[in-house]
Amino acid sequence: MRRSIFQSFLWSALLLAGIELALLEYFIPQAAAEDLRWHIAWITAVVTALALAGGFVYSRAFTGRIRRLKAGVDNLVSAPAQMPQPQADDELGQLAESLGRVAAQVGDLVDKVRLEGARRDAILTGMVEGVLAVDKELHVTFCNAAFASALGAQGPVPAGMPVLRLVRDPDFLEMLRTVVASGESMKRRMHLTGADGRSFEVQAAPLASASSAGAMAILHDITDLERLERVRKDFVANVSHELRTPLTAIRGYAETLLDGALDDPDNRRRFVEIIQSHAIRLNNIAADLLTLSELESGRPPVEPGRISVLATLEAAMRTVESEAEMRHVRLGWGTVEDVQVMGNRIKLEQAFVNLLDNAVKFNRPEGEVWVEALRTSGGRVAITVADSGIGIPSEDLPRIFERFYRVDKARSRAVGGTGLGLSIVKHVIEQMQGTLAVESELGKGSRFTVTLPQA
Repeated sequence: MRRSIFQSFLWSALLLAGIELALLEYFIPQAAAEDLRWHIAWITAVVTALALAGGFVYSRAFTGRIRRLKAGVDNLVSAPAQMPQPQADDELGQLAESLGRVAAQVGDLVDKVRLEGARRDAILTGMVEGVLAVDKELHVTFCNAAFASALGAQGPVPAGMPVLRLVRDPDFLEMLRTVVASGESMKRRMHLTGADGRSFEVQAAPLASASSAGAMAILHDITDLERLERVRKDFVANVSHELRTPLTAIRGYAETLLDGALDDPDNRRRFVEIIQSHAIRLNNIAADLLTLSELESGRPPVEPGRISVLATLEAAMRTVESEAEMRHVRLGWGTVEDVQVMGNRIKLEQAFVNLLDNAVKFNRPEGEVWVEALRTSGGRVAITVADSGIGIPSEDLPRIFERFYRVDKARSRAVGGTGLGLSIVKHVIEQMQGTLAVESELGKGSRFTVTLPQA
C-alpha cells in the first residue's frame, strides 16, 4: 500500500501529540499547583526537542533523496543508467520510478541518435563527393576529406572555421548566402578557385531546424565527364571529316567520269586510280575503327602466347621498308635482345608497324629510324622506336594518343594517316599489361618506348 509524504507528516504529528498527552497525563495529576507551569513547560520542551530531532533526521533523508534525483536528472542524457532507484513507496519514490522509466527510454533514444550520427559521419566522410555544411554565419559545421582535398586544404577542417578561409571562390560563397537567405536549393557548374582547374557540379540545399539555419553543399567532380564529352564531340567531328573528305573526292571524280570523262583516254584511268586510293583510305579508316572498337570493347583477349620481340620487329620493319625507301628514310637496328613476351602477335606487330610507319612518314629526307629492345629490371623488356624527324611540340604530347588527334593536320592528311594509329598502339600495349611513353623535341625527332613484362 502506497504511503504519501503528507501521511508521514500527519502520523508523526499525531505521534508527538500522543507523547505529549501521555506525559501530561503522567505528570500533571501528581504535581502541585505551583509546579504545574514548570511541568507543562518541561513537557513542551521535550516534545519540541523530539519534533526538531525527528524533523532534522527526516529533512536530511528527504533532501538527500531530492539531491540524488536532481543529479540523476542532470545526467539524464550523458549517463541515463545512473538514475537512482526508488528508496521508499511515497511520492518521491513514485517520481524516482517514473524518472527511471524515462531514463531508460532516453538512453535508448541517445544510443539510436549516436548510432545514426556515427553512420552519417561514416557515410559523409567516406563519400567521393565533397560535402560541406555551414551555419547561417557561414561557419563550417562539417567538412569531409573529399571536400578539403578538392580545395587543397591540409588536414581536417575544424568546425567553426569561417568558410571564407577554406573556399575563396566568390560565386560559391554567394551561392551559399543565397541558399541560407532564401531557403531554396540551387545547382550550378563551377570552376572553383584553388581546385587546380577542375570542374564541379555544386548542389546546395538549406539546412533548417527550430534553433538554427544553414546550408549544405555537395561537390560532384565532373572534370573527367567534361573531358569525355569533349573527346566524344571531337571524335564525331573528326570521323565525320575523315569520311567526308574521301567520299567527296570519290563522288566528284565519279560524277566527272559520268559526265563524259569516260571517253577521255588521257584522264579516265587517273580518275579511277584516285577513286581507288580514296576507297582504300576509307577501308583503312573502317579497319582501324573496327580494331579500336574491339580493343575498347572490354571483351577478353585471345589466349596469349609467347612472342619473340626480335621476330615481331623484323616483320614490322619489312612491312614499312617500301615506304621508307620511297621517302629516302634509312631503317636501322640498335641492340635488340631476343626476348619473349606474352600476348597476341598480330596485334603487337600491328602496334610496331604503326609506330614505325609514323616514324617514317613524319621524318625528313635522308632521315633515320632505328629500333632497339633491352631487358630492364623487374623482368621487363623495353622496346624503343626512335627517329630523327620533325618532332612533336610539348603542348601536343599529352593528346597524341587520342583518336583522330593530329599534331600537323595538313601533313597528316597529305601522308594518308587515319589519326587512329597511336590510339591503337596504346590500347594494344595496355592490354598486354605494358606501358607506352614518348619523348620528343621539336625539330630533333621523337622516341617511343614500349615496356612489356617478359614471358
